[in-house]
Amino acid sequence: MGKFAITRRSNGEYQFSLSAANGQKILMSEGYTTKQSCINGIESVKYNANNDSRFDRKTSTNGKYYFNLKAQNGQIIGTSELYESVAARENGIYSVQKNSQSSEVVDYS
Repeated sequence: MGKFAITRRSNGEYQFSLSAANGQKILMSEGYTTKQSCINGIESVKYNANNDSRFDRKTSTNGKYYFNLKAQNGQIIGTSELYESVAARENGIYSVQKNSQSSEVVDYS
């Protein structure tokens, strides 16, 4: 089972990450000013991850692959790490879809 981890940035903002069962981070959020907003972001991941059209598949300027998970309003909820191949990116998307639904939330903030 994966894990959502809530942490604080050096600027005081909250953020969450989603890790797979093996501990690898598969999705990172942007910063939130309140913990409740961060928790709402986690709920948004759970809600939107099952909709494949919410995953925006991208290529970085250095030729590596990544994705953004977006809410219905188009706002980015989270961003993946960089992958070496399209297939690896697709595996990352699958992992978010699989792990987001059953992952526990741990608060390290």
